[in-house]
Amino acid sequence: MDRLLLLRQGATQVAAGQIALAEQTYHAILAKAPDDLETLSNLGAVLALGEQHAAAERACRAALRVDPGYGAAWSNLGLALHGQQRHDEAIDAYCTALRINAGDVNACSNLGVALSEQWRMAESLYIHDLAVKLAPDNAEVRTNRAIALLSAGDLAQGFAEFEWRWHTPSMQPHGIAGALWQGEALRGRTILVHDEGGFGDTLQFVRYVPQLLALGAQVILRVQGPLARLLRRSLPGAQVLTLVDALPQYDWHCPMVSLAHRLGTTLDTIPGQTPYLVPDAAAVADWHRRLEALRPGLKIGLVWAGAARPGTPMVDAMDRRRSMRLAALAPLARVPGVQFISLQLDGSAEAAAAPCGMTLFDPMPAMTDFDDTAAVVANLDLVIAVDTAVAHLAGGLGRPVWLLSRYDACWRWLAGRQDSPWYPSLRFYRQPKPGDWDSVIAAVAGELEGMAAI
Repeated sequence: MDRLLLLRQGATQVAAGQIALAEQTYHAILAKAPDDLETLSNLGAVLALGEQHAAAERACRAALRVDPGYGAAWSNLGLALHGQQRHDEAIDAYCTALRINAGDVNACSNLGVALSEQWRMAESLYIHDLAVKLAPDNAEVRTNRAIALLSAGDLAQGFAEFEWRWHTPSMQPHGIAGALWQGEALRGRTILVHDEGGFGDTLQFVRYVPQLLALGAQVILRVQGPLARLLRRSLPGAQVLTLVDALPQYDWHCPMVSLAHRLGTTLDTIPGQTPYLVPDAAAVADWHRRLEALRPGLKIGLVWAGAARPGTPMVDAMDRRRSMRLAALAPLARVPGVQFISLQLDGSAEAAAAPCGMTLFDPMPAMTDFDDTAAVVANLDLVIAVDTAVAHLAGGLGRPVWLLSRYDACWRWLAGRQDSPWYPSLRFYRQPKPGDWDSVIAAVAGELEGMAAI
């Protein structure tokens, strides 16, 4: 097969999400022509998509040695550097690509993302607007802009733009048949509200169900099984089903996050009243007795890692950035008068080897779902958690929660803020530079010492 056919084959494989096959195709070209400029650049892009960023950087720099003026290689180098959290270098590479080719929509949109991750929101939104002008029907460009708008606090425009997410290749189709609710009158009608994303998304956005009920709707709520018991109690006016249950008839359906757009959410109209999650009273009383039997002092829950997603490279890389080892929390063990409680799913092995001096009680082997965990959290003085569903659970229960965030913080926590209109009991601690958990933990330890001394 000749070079052009292989290049077309590689492009087709990338479009189909066959990243490993595309990598093989480009290597087949380079085996015969190791200085092939276009192929080196394309290989860099493919390796970056597969989260092989150091190798992607090498391929792009090899291309630029052949031709320093090749704009696509600068754009792909930006991706490789961005994936390594080298934001300033990535921004320089994207800017170089745009100086060479002002119409490079990928470089433009990715530059906007990199600026947003540095909380340079005015610059980011300006660049995203340029990218949309270049490609107004590009769903990924529009979704990147939506995320920047949301992070900047423009929720009305951001959630409207976020509807483009359903047209991006990485978004799993929800597979729900029927008419999508666009804001029609609901009195006497039935609406199916269905999950999207992870447990945290569901816990954050079920807050809108009471608004639908107040509008006179019959609400069917389809959620992940581990949330069903908790949400049936918390939302008694809704019919709560799991993903394996048969769906009854309904008039409209709406993805859960889309409720924020359909109901016209702004920063001032977020339904932020908590608690809106209701744990089981008997279970709360039982865990109160158990936890009181531990040593006296503050009872503080800990979550130090998310869930790995090895089959999805981009999501798995994000999980690695948001997670740490329990050992990183060792400075907290020096705070006197504190009993730590593990809320870490699948964390019993680490909990058993807690850092020296940390008294850590692990109830998680007894947990079967979020309803069980809610009963434990309801008894805690504070939850300290990385950006996982337990942080949303604690916030929805109205319990104090300190959220430890990766540098490239999620849009929902809003740029430049330490509080959250979504959860009034939440405080936000962000890495001052990528990967810097030490500074975050030091700040938290200092705050915790003050809290324990009261």
